[in-house]
Amino acid sequence: MSTYMPKAQEIERKWYVIDATGKSLGRVAAAAASLLRGKHKPTFAPHADCGDHVIIINCGKAVLTGNKLVNKTFKWHTGWIGGLKEVSYKELMSKKPEKAMMIAVNGMLPNTTVGRASLTRLRVYAGAEHNHEAQKPENYEI
Repeated sequence: MSTYMPKAQEIERKWYVIDATGKSLGRVAAAAASLLRGKHKPTFAPHADCGDHVIIINCGKAVLTGNKLVNKTFKWHTGWIGGLKEVSYKELMSKKPEKAMMIAVNGMLPNTTVGRASLTRLRVYAGAEHNHEAQKPENYEI
């Protein structure tokens, strides 16, 4: 029996909603990354982009365990001399919780064209409202 190779036109994409209220930021991000890659499907192939669309709501209510809220920082470099920037997760979660979730999910996806394409199917919202009701998303429990 030959190995199944998924083709781009054969892939069916579903929509899922993940509610992050009271859940750990990392666990929500890991579940979202798995859905975005398509690892829950029997037709998964690591070289093919066969994942689904994911909507994460209530990112502002996600929690960081331990002292991560105070001690953990997000660092990036602007490309200029002396351009190392740093922000604590306490500030990041209070001002831009969507960005914190995007950073976490992006870190769990591969640094390839498949990972970048998967990230385009992620929608993140700080509150409970989203404007994707027309796609009939299913609730996904973690």
